Amino acid sequence: MDAAERELLAATVHAALADADGRADDVLADLGWLDILAAEPDDAIAVVFGALGRTGRSASALDDVLAAALGRAPSAGLAVVLPAYEHSDPPARRGLATARVEDATELCVVTRDATTTGVTVVAMPAVSVTPIHGIDPELGLHRVEIDADAPPEKIAADRWDDAVAQGRRALAHQIAGACHAMLDLARTHAVERVQFGRPIARFQAMRHRLAEALVAVDALEATLAVAADEPNPMTAALAKATAGRTARTVARQCQQVLAGIGFTTDHPFHRFYKRTVALEGLFGSAETIELDLGRELLAVRHVPTLIEL
Repeated sequence: MDAAERELLAATVHAALADADGRADDVLADLGWLDILAAEPDDAIAVVFGALGRTGRSASALDDVLAAALGRAPSAGLAVVLPAYEHSDPPARRGLATARVEDATELCVVTRDATTTGVTVVAMPAVSVTPIHGIDPELGLHRVEIDADAPPEKIAADRWDDAVAQGRRALAHQIAGACHAMLDLARTHAVERVQFGRPIARFQAMRHRLAEALVAVDALEATLAVAADEPNPMTAALAKATAGRTARTVARQCQQVLAGIGFTTDHPFHRFYKRTVALEGLFGSAETIELDLGRELLAVRHVPTLIEL
């Protein structure tokens, strides 16, 4: 997909999601999300999850990304168990799930022991599902427990690692989209809010805050570009960790620009901030990812070259 085609796709997806009510799965289905994911997975993930972040919509597209990475055919009836919050190990019998689990007929779960990695697809009657309301109920996360003993199908050990990497990239793009939305809201407020006879955007303190937020977002976009150019678990992990750090920086600076209105639910800022908080812990938070990478580097005593400059 060339730059013009990607720009057109991004505009189309964003416009469709902006007009959607509630969950956006039907909108993505009408746009041919699964066909785009199969044909151009990197562009599909970047465009769709970025648009989900910018518009604040919820969808279960993450299930499709993970199913494809695990070698399964994505479908509206197949949900995938996510690891426990702030973790990235295979979930086995307990984990999280997106809102798709409410209507799915099957659940895909990955297990791993000392020697093998396996994947099992179980029927929903064998699954206990509990909604998680938490900070962002609209995200639709659920807690799942599986009561089934079907033997897993053995898969390559790196299949799960690839699925985690794809999931982290997708979530990082969604967080990046939400950061763009928060920055746009703060910039608009700074231009429109007048104090002492002039817009607060002309005050140096406001400019510094917006500039710091913009630099953080640009750095995240650059990290995501590297993760796309050099796709591997480490670049994906760094992108996800950077997304978490960026969201905190952007939220802090933009909330200060918005001042009192930014602390209320009357302004849309809170929806994007809460979404980034909820997404940050999926497949590992910034802290857990950084600690895991640090332990890995100390163990091998070698820092890899992630990209040729």
